[in-house]
Amino acid sequence: MFRVIKKRIYLDTASTTPVDSRVLKMMLPYFSKESGNPSSLHQEGVRARKAIEQSRQQIATLLSAHSDEIIFTSGGTESDNLAILGVARGLLAKNKIKQPGHIITTVIEHQAILESCRRLEKEGWRITYLPVSKEGLVDLVVLKEALCSETVLVSVMYANNEIGTVQPLREIAKILRDWRKLEGENRLPYFHTDACQAPRFFHFQVEKLGIDLMTLNGGKIYGPKGVGCLYVKRNTFIEPIIYGGGQESGWRSGTENVPNIIGLAEALKLATDLSDKETERLQNLRDYFIEKLVSLSPSVKINGSLVERLPNNVNVTFPGILGEWLVLSLDAKGIACSTGSACSSHHKDDAHVIMALGNNKEYAENTVRFSLDRKSNKKDIDYTIKVLKAVLQKSKNIIPPV
Repeated sequence: MFRVIKKRIYLDTASTTPVDSRVLKMMLPYFSKESGNPSSLHQEGVRARKAIEQSRQQIATLLSAHSDEIIFTSGGTESDNLAILGVARGLLAKNKIKQPGHIITTVIEHQAILESCRRLEKEGWRITYLPVSKEGLVDLVVLKEALCSETVLVSVMYANNEIGTVQPLREIAKILRDWRKLEGENRLPYFHTDACQAPRFFHFQVEKLGIDLMTLNGGKIYGPKGVGCLYVKRNTFIEPIIYGGGQESGWRSGTENVPNIIGLAEALKLATDLSDKETERLQNLRDYFIEKLVSLSPSVKINGSLVERLPNNVNVTFPGILGEWLVLSLDAKGIACSTGSACSSHHKDDAHVIMALGNNKEYAENTVRFSLDRKSNKKDIDYTIKVLKAVLQKSKNIIPPV
């Protein structure tokens, strides 16, 4: 007989979040009652189109942007692909540049960025992958030195999905503004950020950040999966990567997912409304969790910056203990966590973020990520520590010492 676990403790919100009930309530009518195609001319279609445009305006207002700068996509991966591939190919197509140029990104970006850059390398583009410190932070001096007259795009993640490190976007934007002045105010290079993990905790007004393109994802902020958006500043040269009926003003063809778009807008609004309160609460809970973790054993290591960090992120290494074994052991006790990015689980050898901090592959394989939920509380953390302590004690009997 299987033991029934009365309560699950979900500590994997960096992978995905459940849909907030308030978000779902806004979405439900558009699954059935209001099911028109937004491109249709009849009343049902007109209502669907109106709902989309209201959502677009709501998101634009939250970003302090214009509504025509918001492109709806299927999620963070597509938005990242559109930002990288779309800008590179758009600059060539519009003759803004005569030949493939130079792009700067970091070694700890999401695979959606890294794989797009690798694709462009095959098309003749030169990519600089900036290293990071042991805490996962970009060295601004190194970034500045990497800039050259051929640089057309810089892409730096706002907050890392695995180690939680938050990058100094405003400082990077200032470096790029100063560089543009030296290059004759031609608005290159553009500045893109993958901000999928950020809206729950940080303000993300694009003008204040100095951003030209920004990726957002519903599934990371208690909205629906399978929807996201890309902010593209006016007069930014970009080409579509999906062709068809010309929806989204020609930038992204395909019938719009009306309920998901409405859910994305509502989730972003709620994230903004709750960000200050949730940031303070989860920072305290995160720090309490870290304190308890390091007390388990002197060999326990916390990865990423302890200061410039997402309030809900705890990335921890237990040397000599396989992370996958820990995840499964905790899962059996009702606790959900992960070994890293769920989006990279199909890359069997992917441990690029932890290894970029100067660690070896074995260290990376001994790493587990906890990401706190809106419902997380001190009792959940105490129970998790209790289970971890028992699991670690058990591991001494079944795992050979390092």
